[in-house]
Amino acid sequence: MHELTLSQIAEITGGQLFGDGAIVLRNIAIDSRQSMDAALFAAIIGHRVDGHDFATQALQNGAAACLTSRPVAGAHVLVERADDQLDPVISALGLIAAFQRSRLVGVNVVGITGSSGKTSTKDIIGQVLQAHGLTQSPAGSMNNELGLPLTILSAPDAVENLVLEMGMRGLGHIEYLCRIGRPNIAVVTNVGQAHIGEVGTIENIALAKSEIVRGLNNDDWAVLNQDDPRVIEMRSATAAKVRTYGASDESDIRALNIEVCADGTYEFDVRVLDEEAHITLPLLGAHNISNALAAVAVGTIVGMSLSDIAQALAHVKLVSSWRMEKSVTANGVTLINDAYNANPESMAAALKTLVGLAPSGHSWAVLGAMGELGESSIEQHDAIGRLAVRLDVSHLVVVGQSAKALHLGATQEGSWDGESVWFPDFTSACDYIVERVNAPDVVLFKASRAGRFEELAQLVATSLNADWSAQ
Repeated sequence: MHELTLSQIAEITGGQLFGDGAIVLRNIAIDSRQSMDAALFAAIIGHRVDGHDFATQALQNGAAACLTSRPVAGAHVLVERADDQLDPVISALGLIAAFQRSRLVGVNVVGITGSSGKTSTKDIIGQVLQAHGLTQSPAGSMNNELGLPLTILSAPDAVENLVLEMGMRGLGHIEYLCRIGRPNIAVVTNVGQAHIGEVGTIENIALAKSEIVRGLNNDDWAVLNQDDPRVIEMRSATAAKVRTYGASDESDIRALNIEVCADGTYEFDVRVLDEEAHITLPLLGAHNISNALAAVAVGTIVGMSLSDIAQALAHVKLVSSWRMEKSVTANGVTLINDAYNANPESMAAALKTLVGLAPSGHSWAVLGAMGELGESSIEQHDAIGRLAVRLDVSHLVVVGQSAKALHLGATQEGSWDGESVWFPDFTSACDYIVERVNAPDVVLFKASRAGRFEELAQLVATSLNADWSAQ
């Protein structure tokens, strides 16, 4: 980040200065084990640990000063609780990030939101823009009141493109993040059922997502998914210029002549107004075609040629963990770890990808609960179970009490050559899978973040590899 003095930190945050105000700070740290050279250690009070307990350790490890919500030894800025109900230090980091954002003149700041796919879209856009100039786009879902400020504050001074993911738990959350990040290009991928438990209706979800385009100016750009009616309605909610993408003939950017490769990746032609290019996309899942089109839109807005965008897309990789990660065990079973998170839309997309990947073997869907669905939870889980039957998934393995409606939905969906089973825990599910799966079967693991299904995926992989090595 751009250098700041401790007295500037106090002024920006409205905090009380203790110690030498001339101390120069060049980065932010939230973990006392991080590199602390010229760092401001932010003492956040978390669910499990209190950063204030590690302030002395941080200073001993080289931190220049601390940002705190209660007094500590050594140089620090003490901040009070704000009206936003966040941890005071997190609120203060938002203020510092907003100040740093104001110093980024001439930088393309891309904000991305959507009910599903926003992290994958962020990763693709970041890699495309990196071919155009120095780009800050961190791995993972740094999309909340802490992650977004840290993304801005960790950007190098010479950054040319800054890619910010924006999540929401309710109305006003994205508006808050936009006040900090001030995107001049805003991307909305879709509006789905994720977080309906917090906001009540799909209309409120759309309203919350639209906050990202409502604050744009007439010199800014809104990039909207033409194929989602609730997204395209946001055209009327923004003063910005609009560029659309999708399969629709009305889209500014379209994918044509889509072909599935033998390994489950895709090739297609992209049309941007009157120009076309051939795209090779080395990622699993048809939903990534839409994500790639969003990246094409952003690339053209910042001035990239279509040929340069196509070349960048041909080399994109998985950046964030547990999103359609493909591996093959020693005995030839393909595992797809898509366990980072789940909602009805992403579950459906993953199941369709699974079936397409297993033309000569059995398809195994190992699924857990989808969170934050409120009163519609049982209905939505039931629907995913029935969808697995209609897609002719060979084996459905449901794990956890909260996901049982998914299993029941599958068993009630009429005639089906496959089978559905339910297990209360990972161990029993793993034993069942390992005893029955064979090459060239494909096994998908997916659930909401709280389910930690990446651990089940690893358990199955370890067991299969161990069984093979013992033969």
